[in-house]
Amino acid sequence: MAEVRIDPLTGLRAIVAGDRARRPGGELRAPEAPPLDAETDPFAEGHEDRTPPEVYAVRPRGGEPDTPGWTVRVVPNLYPALSADSPAPEPEANPDLFWAGPAHGGHEVIINAPDPVTSLSDLTPEQVVAAMEVWRERIRAHRDAAYVHLIVNEQRTAGASLPHTHAQLYALDFVPAQIARERERFGAYATRTMGGNLLGDLVQEEVRRRERIVAIDEEAVLMAPFGARLPFQLMIAPRVPRQRFEDDGPLAAHLLHDALTRLARRLGASPPLNLWVRTAPRGSEHFCWRIDIVPRLTHLAGLELGAGVHLNIVAPELVAAELRDPK
Repeated sequence: MAEVRIDPLTGLRAIVAGDRARRPGGELRAPEAPPLDAETDPFAEGHEDRTPPEVYAVRPRGGEPDTPGWTVRVVPNLYPALSADSPAPEPEANPDLFWAGPAHGGHEVIINAPDPVTSLSDLTPEQVVAAMEVWRERIRAHRDAAYVHLIVNEQRTAGASLPHTHAQLYALDFVPAQIARERERFGAYATRTMGGNLLGDLVQEEVRRRERIVAIDEEAVLMAPFGARLPFQLMIAPRVPRQRFEDDGPLAAHLLHDALTRLARRLGASPPLNLWVRTAPRGSEHFCWRIDIVPRLTHLAGLELGAGVHLNIVAPELVAAELRDPK
């Protein structure tokens, strides 16, 4: 039976209607990603002259910047959405209706590995650890930002303009409304429960119930969120609540690799997906970082775009059960 669910972290509503997966065309399979052309890949090792000069790199054997020999490499985005010297627009005569300001901030690309692959799942777990350590380091490098949003888009249908596995970092000089709302929900929950952590308590309760848990290791928990908005949406959260992903502590890298591998096995190939790291924004007293993984297997239509209500045709409980199955 269909039901409306509220995500406890975001407050967003979703309609979970598993029966719709049985309608014509409802079978969910991931398309095969087209092969990556190493000759035209600007992120390939040996093509360092095809990107802006690097701002950070891991070079285990040493070497000069912008040369081969790196394992993870960071460069400014060639077409940045944000920059430190973004000019201020002309003042508007009616700013109450037409406010605009400079797009200040930073926009970086983190090339996760020199290997010419399209998904983090195609790397080794150790390479994912190395990449995520650089994610953490680059978030720290922008600690003065109001919020740092780190994302991975995989495949063109999920917004990746280049296929080689990479992350993008946006250092914003404002806290986006959705993230501010989550900060408020964490604070309100702490007030109601005399100091409880919203995500920490959610993880404990999900582990107790087990019905939406996919996997657990010593660092983190992988689950299908109760209020998942899209089919096969997953979330990784630390077992012990910590506000900021960039602080020392567990990375959950092995569990992320495991999650992506499970998705690829169940869906027949690595799916187009978006993932992002949610870390504490400026002004947070109560928060907990997490990683959201959102495969792009269905299209957003009028309900999602016009009303902001997502229609999820695969119940999170079924997702967790299928991904727990090793077959």
